[in-house]
Order: sequence, then C-alpha cells, then structure tokens
Amino acid sequence: MPGALANVRDMTEHEPARSREQRKQDALDRLEKDKDAWVSTASPDGVPTLVPLCFVWNRGALLMATRRTNPTAVNVTPAGQAGIAVGHTRDVVLIEATAEVIEGADLDPESGDAFAAKFDWDLRNSPAWVYLRFTPTAIRAWREVNELAGRELMADGRWLD
Repeated sequence: MPGALANVRDMTEHEPARSREQRKQDALDRLEKDKDAWVSTASPDGVPTLVPLCFVWNRGALLMATRRTNPTAVNVTPAGQAGIAVGHTRDVVLIEATAEVIEGADLDPESGDAFAAKFDWDLRNSPAWVYLRFTPTAIRAWREVNELAGRELMADGRWLD
C-alpha cells in the first residue's frame, strides 16, 4: 500500500495551488454540500471538547443542533467561541467562529426550515435540544503544502480579496 499512498501524494503535491478565488468557491461549495463538521469548544476551566455535529450553511453561518446538556452547548454559553473543521486533512476548511445558543422557538423560520430540509429533522419544538449558530470570524482552506501560503480566506469576519 505504500506505493498507492506515494502516488496520491505525488498527484496532490504537484498540482498547482488554487487561487484565493477558487479556494473561496471550493470552501463555499463544501459548506453548502457537506453535512458534518468537527466542533471544538472549551469549558470555562479550559477542558476541551471535540465532537462531530451535522450542519447547514445558512445566512453566512453554520447552524447545528445538539442536546442542551451536551458539553458543546454548555461551553458555547460562557465562551462564545469555537473552532470548526469541515472536510479531511487533504482538503480542509478551518473556521474560527463566534457561537450562540438559540432556543428552537427563537430560531428564525428560514434557518429552521433549512436545517429541517437538509436533515429531515426538525427540533424547533423539542425542549431537550438547542440550536447553535456559529458565525465565522476567520476561515482558512488548503489541500497540500503548496497551498499553505495564502490559506487565509476570511479575517475579522470579512472575506479577503
């Protein structure tokens, strides 16, 4: 199998780096089409939590849902920050985001409908669950070493030119 892995490395390492515009479009496509992300939060004491959650990209933010008692939801309340990874190690979108907990009854209809449509799962009337909205403040994307330079696509909540 090492030969096969070497061939994959050769193919990706020798591809030209994508332009920032192409990376942004690829990142937006991944945010529209992918369903799962890794979400990292920390408790007030600094205890990290890393969990996979399903998401919908809606209104410039990632909307997720979890039980209100899960550490991810609990951690969002005091810290208001999270790290999110979408994709895999050879095609990753890393997001730093501010986070907020939203009760199902307080979720705007467009966002609730988008989540329900993507997952056939509507939690707006379930008191055990809350929605989490993650608004990106920074986004980085790359595939290989040749794309490390210029991987920043968003800073301070604004897309870079």
